Amino acid sequence: MGTSTGAQLLVRMLKAEGVRHLFTLSGLHVAPIYAACVEEGIQVIDTRHEQAAAHAADATARLTRGIGVACVTAGPGVTDAITGIANAFAASSPVLLLGGAAPSFNAGKGSLQEMEQVDLFTRITKWSDRIPAPDRVPTFLAKAFRTMLGGRPGPVFLECPWDVLSNGVDDDECKLPTHYRTRARTPGDPLEIERAAALLADAVRPAIIAGSSIWWDDAPAQLAALAEKLGAPVYLNGSGRGCMPSTHPHFFTQTRKDALAEADVVLIAGTPLDFRLGYGSGIGEGATLIQIDSDALEIGRNRAVEVGIIGDSRSVLAQLAAALPAARAGGFAGGAAAAISNSGSWLAGLRAREQRKAEKQAIFERSEQTPVHHFRLARELDQVAREVGDSMFVADGGNWVAIAAKVIKLDKPGRWLDPGPLGCLGVGAPFAIAAKLLHPGRPVFVIQGDGSFGLNGFDFETALRFKLPMVCVVGNDAAWGQIRLPQVQMFGEEKSPGTLLAPTRYDKVVEALGGYGELVTDPAQIRPALLRAVASKTVACVNVMLDPEAPAASGAQGYAI
Repeated sequence: MGTSTGAQLLVRMLKAEGVRHLFTLSGLHVAPIYAACVEEGIQVIDTRHEQAAAHAADATARLTRGIGVACVTAGPGVTDAITGIANAFAASSPVLLLGGAAPSFNAGKGSLQEMEQVDLFTRITKWSDRIPAPDRVPTFLAKAFRTMLGGRPGPVFLECPWDVLSNGVDDDECKLPTHYRTRARTPGDPLEIERAAALLADAVRPAIIAGSSIWWDDAPAQLAALAEKLGAPVYLNGSGRGCMPSTHPHFFTQTRKDALAEADVVLIAGTPLDFRLGYGSGIGEGATLIQIDSDALEIGRNRAVEVGIIGDSRSVLAQLAAALPAARAGGFAGGAAAAISNSGSWLAGLRAREQRKAEKQAIFERSEQTPVHHFRLARELDQVAREVGDSMFVADGGNWVAIAAKVIKLDKPGRWLDPGPLGCLGVGAPFAIAAKLLHPGRPVFVIQGDGSFGLNGFDFETALRFKLPMVCVVGNDAAWGQIRLPQVQMFGEEKSPGTLLAPTRYDKVVEALGGYGELVTDPAQIRPALLRAVASKTVACVNVMLDPEAPAASGAQGYAI
């Protein structure tokens, strides 16, 4: 009769769930897990900070639409990972954090790095617990997977004491569970579908706001089909970016404020009415709201909705599209006829406004000024990324990221990673590491603020160590620009401490780590520098000196509280 340790059982459960990478920073408390990963063929990626390990696991979960795993040692290892888990929780990302702990028999005696860990995560995870014995490892992991992926996804913390990982159990008495979670989708209530379809059929100026659930639920085709039937403009945020090609006639970016203010029916799919949507206040008072979400607690938060549908976006959008012809044929002919005749003019009017705004923005995109304008850098990056093909973008910063998001065009889903609603800085290198591990053939560009570089910039060394080429484009305004500009406006320069940085040579930092770096001070240098960075086939940093006043001058700055 064979035996297996708790760590071996744990890693076999990870492997059965499809986990390919485990992110960590070495610690003896969790060394048995490392050994089991080697045995089972799960690659261990050791970062330079536990926060980075948690962020990399977060990005893995988002890109695979599965589970990301981070493993950290006890005490400070666990506390260092808290920020990454809080970010994953806010972004509804299914991350499993495994935290080491002293042997159970030494609990309370004052072991090295001993502290209360489980309670730390109760408010920022879907479940936090301590595995009590080796033979309970499989059932605890099965519950963790169900919890992370059921309903609205989210992270889980499991404390793993040394003895639980090291002690063995008889294989015949501790078989790995199977079929421990469902993969069923959640369609919407037929009565609510009928109500929503009737409202949409009657709409003259419908608009669709779609978020991360379009990516998580694999619903781009269903979104496009519904938009085309309705004649509705579509605005995307979060992981939904790229789920409708930039060339699609129903995809809009510049006129969201106008559309929400003027629409008579607004369909909100899988994105909360949080600060990104002005808590719903930007939607016209007379508009009718239809909200789709897998979590009933999100429906009606901050703004009353006429119809709330609990379900996954793919199922519900398909249901609505299928229900529309019946709704138009029965009882709503007048409204439907008006919708049909007006949908073209509604879209055409918005498209004309989009074009006018794009023309104004293009003036800044062509700017020859020095220091470089943010919009000019964004345009050059967009063009180079398109030339090299199928690029991925990791957004980690403030004003430079916000402006890049206005310029960069995405034509495929899963090509944009940003922190999410927590607004956590420091995801740049960790997210890019995960992206390259999962998609080694895709170019990865990190849109990096000079402030955010300082949080996990040392993990570009991790990328170098694992031979993961990427290009970090630092927008360097020598300040915490997104904070400084409004702070100075509100309180004056003399009352705005803590917002200035030095014009640091981040390109030299990456060079010192073993990568490639260039400094850019003139807009004409941007494109050649980016192309050389890509051609270097290593970790590269293009450090571009930006005009700190440009966001305010172009009306592009913004900070929500």
